[in-house]
Amino acid sequence: MIVGIVNADFEPIISLSICGSNGKVYTHDAIVDTGFNGWLSLPPDLITQLSLRWKRRGRAILGDGSECIFNVYEAVVVWDGDYLTIPIDEADSEPLVGMSLMEGYELIVQVLEGGSVELQRVTE
Repeated sequence: MIVGIVNADFEPIISLSICGSNGKVYTHDAIVDTGFNGWLSLPPDLITQLSLRWKRRGRAILGDGSECIFNVYEAVVVWDGDYLTIPIDEADSEPLVGMSLMEGYELIVQVLEGGSVELQRVTE
């Protein structure tokens, strides 16, 4: 199970471990974003710090209907004890955990400052 906390801005936050290209594991807080269908987005400075490998360009339609072109990188993240190689979208925002990374999990959020955030694997 992955646990976190709701911050003062009512954002569900979890800690995420990301492997840099040097093999070192870095831990960063990330916002759980159910409106983002990607895997994980990171800001450019963090991508540079981790020396992530560029893979391709990506394209998305934003909530306001506009189109956005961005760089896509690749990284290994520790997710619920497993090491996963996933695409990382570059975005000028706080790190965001998207629905693709949460696939197969149940999300429970107590929507109040200091509330709990829980992601638990769904068993069939």
